[in-house]
Amino acid sequence: MTMGKRSDFKRRSLDLYPTPLAAVRPLIPFLNGTRRFAEPCAGDGDLVRHLVSFGLICAYAGDVSTGRDALARDSYGKIDAIITNPPHTRDLMHQMIVHFRVIAPTWLLIDLDWVANLQAVPYLPYCSDIVIIGRVKWIENSPFTGKENYGWYRFDAMQHGSARIHNHRGLR
Repeated sequence: MTMGKRSDFKRRSLDLYPTPLAAVRPLIPFLNGTRRFAEPCAGDGDLVRHLVSFGLICAYAGDVSTGRDALARDSYGKIDAIITNPPHTRDLMHQMIVHFRVIAPTWLLIDLDWVANLQAVPYLPYCSDIVIIGRVKWIENSPFTGKENYGWYRFDAMQHGSARIHNHRGLR
């Protein structure tokens, strides 16, 4: 299996692609009121470190690679949001959307093509915001970015209606 539909790179075990800082910066202005967060797909902890560097507090970090199955927990304690770069295997990602959105408002880093497919339809009523970030450089020290565009999707059980699209790329 390859990393993406436009890629010849072999997919990494457990979809472990550390989240680069450049993918996190565009999300920060949309985390108003978020102080404490959970990262249930933490991998090597890059996303946690980036968010903490912006002053957020990580109340929980876990990963299936360390024996902490994100779908096995129904609470992450007192948190304002779940923020994660989930595995992009569609079936698993969809289970996470359903599971996380009832625990706390949830930000997931997902490819933008996902929203244009019929498989997204059951989940879109719970999506309040999409922050477009563009292409992500997933392989550290590589001269190349990925070939897919990405965005941060916010899911919330209390959301009903259309998502707001935020595309501020290239604006200063």
